[in-house]
Amino acid sequence: MIAEPVWAAPILALIQLADAVFCAIPLGFVTECLDDVRLPHRYRPVLPWLKLAAAAGLVAGLWIDYLGAFTALGLVLYFTLAVGAHIRVRDFGRNIVNATLLLVFSAYVLITFL
Repeated sequence: MIAEPVWAAPILALIQLADAVFCAIPLGFVTECLDDVRLPHRYRPVLPWLKLAAAAGLVAGLWIDYLGAFTALGLVLYFTLAVGAHIRVRDFGRNIVNATLLLVFSAYVLITFL
């Protein structure tokens, strides 16, 4: 059974795929954001792979419901930690807004898989 609405998971997958590329390059605004939340450099090479896996899991989830649900749950946890990291360093600008919107959208996608 395909998740309804069908557009939500592919949109989140595209966002994760783009973010994987942005982290792999890495683009300046990504590096600045990771510096702002004090993410150690040793963990940063893992981010593109996690985001790529998330994109793949969301797309596969269109055919394998539980895989999409677990992937969306993982993104909810990831963005919960991201929002928490921004709060911890008192970064209340654009980055926390983006992380919060992605948290809400990930939660919405999770609901579509349930």
